[in-house]
Amino acid sequence: MKKIRVLVVDDSPTMRGLIASALSQDPDIEVVGQAEDPLQARQAIKTLNPDVVTLDVEMPNMSGLEFLEKIMRLRPMPVIMVSTLTSRGAEETVRALEIGAVDCFEKPHPGNEHIFEELPAKIKIAASARVRPLTRDTGHPGAAADRKSAHAQYVSDGRVLAIGASTGGVEALIALLSHFPENCPPTVITQHMPPSFTRSFAGRLDRVCPAKVQEAYTGAKLEPGHVYLAPGGTQHLQVSSTSNLHCRLKSGDRVNGHCPSVDVLFESVVHACGRNAVGVILTGMGRDGAAGLLSMRKAGAKTFGQNESSCIVYGMPKAAFEIGAVEKQLPLDGLAAAIIAETSTIKKH
Repeated sequence: MKKIRVLVVDDSPTMRGLIASALSQDPDIEVVGQAEDPLQARQAIKTLNPDVVTLDVEMPNMSGLEFLEKIMRLRPMPVIMVSTLTSRGAEETVRALEIGAVDCFEKPHPGNEHIFEELPAKIKIAASARVRPLTRDTGHPGAAADRKSAHAQYVSDGRVLAIGASTGGVEALIALLSHFPENCPPTVITQHMPPSFTRSFAGRLDRVCPAKVQEAYTGAKLEPGHVYLAPGGTQHLQVSSTSNLHCRLKSGDRVNGHCPSVDVLFESVVHACGRNAVGVILTGMGRDGAAGLLSMRKAGAKTFGQNESSCIVYGMPKAAFEIGAVEKQLPLDGLAAAIIAETSTIKKH
């Protein structure tokens, strides 16, 4: 089988060496080149034609974001961003994922050296991802204001909306939620993402979406117009029905390789809401969320899945579709309208 060809771009010789060493341990991956800045990287891409690029967020001569935009406009290809844990690094990484980077990777620090074990798997997922050219500015801040009145007649019927996503989910969630009305259904989301990035992602969603978006916390009441994003880390996001519907963060082992897990969220929605819910599964690798979405459908909830052609990685939606968990499969640009029509008390005839 042909090896996956990788170009490593980072201004630190030490980091380039560490990344190259970690990837070289996998027999299916070949590091074909290294570059210390975007100028070298541009020439290396032309010469070496890599399958995947790892790209540092902060570099001299041109930032990683600027270079990523050029790549996605002129020669779209799978890119994994390598970022520090600083707040600026997290903000720029989220923006990079929005532009079209397939995934992100934290630079190691004392205590998290094990993350190098995850990098080869990320490279393999990226190599199979469906990458699209960047043709427009994404998620501009004015979009939310423009859409606040777009669904003035929408009134939530009270159902809880639960969404699961993984690889490609940043771009998909921004596209989906930015088309929701200000008083959207009470919404809970599990997106597979490193713990240092979910707060920045919630902030980004809050800036470009009409609804209020924030990281979930235990006790947060589920109300229309509010969206809660599971924090990355060691806790699963669940919906609890004690006294009222609210978020609960519960420590636990990984499920389907993930914490937080989409399956854990969906199963909690079944117990707390029964048929009074809507489940949506978006782009991502693996099977997380498939069994939970099937439980939701069996309980009487409406379920949607993102279709193959609009997914960056058609893994999670495919797994859910194949076991009968998805009642209706739609392209990303049609999901928002379908969800809003389904959860509105004002039905058009």
